[in-house]
Amino acid sequence: MPKRHYILYCDESAKHGKYYSDFYGAALVAASDRQAIEAALLEKKEELNLFKEIKWTRITENYLEKYVEFVRTYFEFIASGRLKVRIMFTQNMHKAKNLKAEHIEDHYFLLYYQLIKHGFGFAHCNPNGLDKVFVSAFFDDMPDTDAKVQKFKSYVSGISQTATFRGKGVFFPIEDMAELDSKDHVILQGLDILLGAMNFRLNDLHLEKPEGAKRRGKRTLAKEKVFKEISRQIRAIRPNFNIGTSTGTIDLIDRWTMPYAHWKFVPKEHVIDHSAVKGKAPPGST
Repeated sequence: MPKRHYILYCDESAKHGKYYSDFYGAALVAASDRQAIEAALLEKKEELNLFKEIKWTRITENYLEKYVEFVRTYFEFIASGRLKVRIMFTQNMHKAKNLKAEHIEDHYFLLYYQLIKHGFGFAHCNPNGLDKVFVSAFFDDMPDTDAKVQKFKSYVSGISQTATFRGKGVFFPIEDMAELDSKDHVILQGLDILLGAMNFRLNDLHLEKPEGAKRRGKRTLAKEKVFKEISRQIRAIRPNFNIGTSTGTIDLIDRWTMPYAHWKFVPKEHVIDHSAVKGKAPPGST
């Protein structure tokens, strides 16, 4: 039986935002292609003299053009389908109800689990069940106890036994899961930039001004320009992309084949918190 092997890089940021929270991201690459993509991204970093870890929080006016150039290279791999990216977040206006204490305590891991299980449409990647598909999941350092992290990995490994995946030939071996330091993994660094950009725009951080100032700061303006380049790159792949909502699909297989997508996670049981509703429609094209 033919085998396929994928590497899944996972990261999260911005647990609490003004309008949107719980930003999770993942980048997927074929294991056979990982080394070539990493080499190309590292070569671009070296060409740009970006020798330290690149992160959204490090964007300044002086580094603006360098980050824009890196983003363009990163999206070359996304546009070609060699790198797939998913960004998941919640909107504060949707307040989950009937939560048990363990749901609140394990909020971080439960959302991560949802992203891995559903975000890439793994259940649709092997429609005839003719292959064996293995997914190695790598996580940026998790801020919790070893016991909880191990429990989470066990749940992820068990995805293949759920009703949605049974008989699909897709596996998440627990021995192939690990926590990584993002400064050693350039694909994770690129994912950090995308996560930071979406939190920045969706939570209106692009409008912030220093206390007492009439104008926005240079760092904010630089980040806005990087976001606009990311937005332009996404819309080159999918015109009229709306960053504030879930990316639409026509067929279930689209969940697997789309090179880039967003997922606004809405709890099944929720109420609308009108105090958390933005005074305008969710940001889209700007």
